[in-house]
Amino acid sequence: MAKPGTAPATGPDAPKATTPGGANGTVSTSQVGQPSVPADPTDNVIVPDAEFNAALPPLSSDLNAPLEPMPRADVEAPTTAAPAITPAPIVPAGTLPPPAVVDAELAQPLNPLSTADTVPLQTVADIKDADAPEIRYETVVRGLEPLGLDDEFKSLSALREGHGKAGNATQVNARAKEDEGLAVRLMKSLGYYDGVAVSTLENVPGEPAKLRAIVTATPGRLYKLDQITVNAGPTVPPNLVREQLPLKTGDPIEAARIQGAEANVSLILPQRGYPFVKVGERDILLDDETVTGDYTLPVDTGPRSSFGVLRPEGDAVFDVEHLNVFPRFKQGDLFDTRKRDDLREALVATGLFDTLAVEPVRTGQPGPDGTEQVDLVVRQSKGPWRSLAGSAGYGTGEGVKVEGSWTHRNLFPPEGALVLTAIGGTQQQGASATFRRQNAGKRDRSFSAGVAANHSNYDAFDAFTGTAFVRWAYDSTPIWQKRFTYAFGAELTGTNESVFDFTRNERVRRTYGIAAIPAQAVWDTSDDLLNPTKGYRLKLNLSPETSVQGSVRPYARTMIEGTVYYPVSDSLVIAGRARAGSIFGIDRDDIAPSRRYYGGGGGSVRGYGFQRLGPFEPVSSLVPNEDGEIDIGDLRPVGGRSINEFALEARYRFGNFGIVPFIDAGNAYESTFPKASDLRFGAGVGGRFYTNFGPMRVDLATPLNPRPGDGKIALYVSIGQAF
Repeated sequence: MAKPGTAPATGPDAPKATTPGGANGTVSTSQVGQPSVPADPTDNVIVPDAEFNAALPPLSSDLNAPLEPMPRADVEAPTTAAPAITPAPIVPAGTLPPPAVVDAELAQPLNPLSTADTVPLQTVADIKDADAPEIRYETVVRGLEPLGLDDEFKSLSALREGHGKAGNATQVNARAKEDEGLAVRLMKSLGYYDGVAVSTLENVPGEPAKLRAIVTATPGRLYKLDQITVNAGPTVPPNLVREQLPLKTGDPIEAARIQGAEANVSLILPQRGYPFVKVGERDILLDDETVTGDYTLPVDTGPRSSFGVLRPEGDAVFDVEHLNVFPRFKQGDLFDTRKRDDLREALVATGLFDTLAVEPVRTGQPGPDGTEQVDLVVRQSKGPWRSLAGSAGYGTGEGVKVEGSWTHRNLFPPEGALVLTAIGGTQQQGASATFRRQNAGKRDRSFSAGVAANHSNYDAFDAFTGTAFVRWAYDSTPIWQKRFTYAFGAELTGTNESVFDFTRNERVRRTYGIAAIPAQAVWDTSDDLLNPTKGYRLKLNLSPETSVQGSVRPYARTMIEGTVYYPVSDSLVIAGRARAGSIFGIDRDDIAPSRRYYGGGGGSVRGYGFQRLGPFEPVSSLVPNEDGEIDIGDLRPVGGRSINEFALEARYRFGNFGIVPFIDAGNAYESTFPKASDLRFGAGVGGRFYTNFGPMRVDLATPLNPRPGDGKIALYVSIGQAF
């Protein structure tokens, strides 16, 4: 092996063979067909390692030692095989040019940092005051109005959002470019996929400081649907998915139409037994030649399912037994998401939950008719169970009335509530305690029992009353308003009341004991419990009673009432009411005054005082004043055994407010059946403020055919419509 540095070089780049006889160490290369060329004396000079290492200066092993001095350039270097390099000549002293003149300002010392100005420079973007440069512009849109897109464009336009002001023309141009894209997107949303938009800026003639931004849209051709393909598994009935996709060949490829059709699939299939349906990404393949698009929609229907069982989870408020009171479906029924939602709403309406979710979960277990059983997981967490409520109102002849209540909705689980109520007012005071169980064995059926003590001081009577009652009811709720509802119960009442004794021609106090079995039935087709706008209601009350006042006298109190609501327009509703009542089997004077019928007041014939329609005491019972005059207005009503009432309202609503002109009529009679004669009329106007819990009502009325002693104006303030 050749020594390093002495091995002959090979390959295409290797030095060529030397020619013998070359003088002065020169070599020449030769190639076939090429003349010889003199060689560079430095070519092919390879220094042996020993010679190279000997030429290196000695190195110290001390890393901290100072560097050795460099040898002077005028000292002759040791000779080697390589030729010496001639060093650069040393510039003689005094031949350098003179130094440049130093700037006097640069030679000054720097100022202290404390004197430096640290306020940043202000840029054009930082100018925000009223003196900032500003240009005005107006916006013109062309081509979108025929497509019905003008209003939508204006609501989203960047130019419109700038309110005609900009910092410079570049900003106006940028906004116009944004609106170009907006116009194109809007046109595509209607199926104009060839649509283009161009924006231009021009000066407004006569106003050099104002620009006009013009956005011109050209919709081009309208693309329509051609082939419609739904990729879905088999369903029951067949083609269920396609039937719920309301698209047909020839329809414009309109975004809102297509999205609405797909949303309809997502909505209807869970109502038809497919709770796990998933609508995939649509694909629309456009054809420029036919101006059509082939539409493909993948749909994963999931298994056809039936209802399984309820499975409570979380901080359970109700156990499985009480949860099963709420569903309006049975195990094995075909799944319907509306019934699932109804279950959740009914549970929320109890007011006992903080959070609540009802979610279907697959079980893999077979159900009827080839379905898969799906259980509903009811995830619960407890909410606040105590609440305070209050209301207030005023009526002429009835005075001010304030009512407050405290409720513990689950003191006796499940849903056993304790309700404590207090009433205070100028003419009525009282308190009551009620136990109430909602959804008692059946959804929306309630049981209640309680006691109450009350004092009422009206023109008709002054009564101290104590009552104990029980009641069963099947009620409507805001979540599920029922056509037919009912209530029945039992009641024991003891009352001490002032009553006019016609034989003695004066008022006396008597004590009555009353046992009653009240019942009520309602047929309701109206669209809302608190503020109906269409439909009608029929109500029948029947209460067999026994009055014990010296002797036992059985009788029956009856009342029938009908109301109707007719929408003339979205803002105007005509509402009417007719009511008639009768008491059978007893003389009027043997009935406790608080159980008789009276007319007049906010819920009766407005314009007349509370309970001031009907028979009165005889004039002979009045005592003349000091001047020997008798004030007919001092006569007090004694009530009757029958009553009839009529009312008509025009309910006009604008926003959250409303105006209601009305006319009422009616009277109470001593006879068993009401009469059509001697009707009293009242008319007036009311104001309404609509809230989420019902309208606030203020009515102002006047009697149209007043009697001596009737007031000219009556005011009523309460919550809810008059009927």
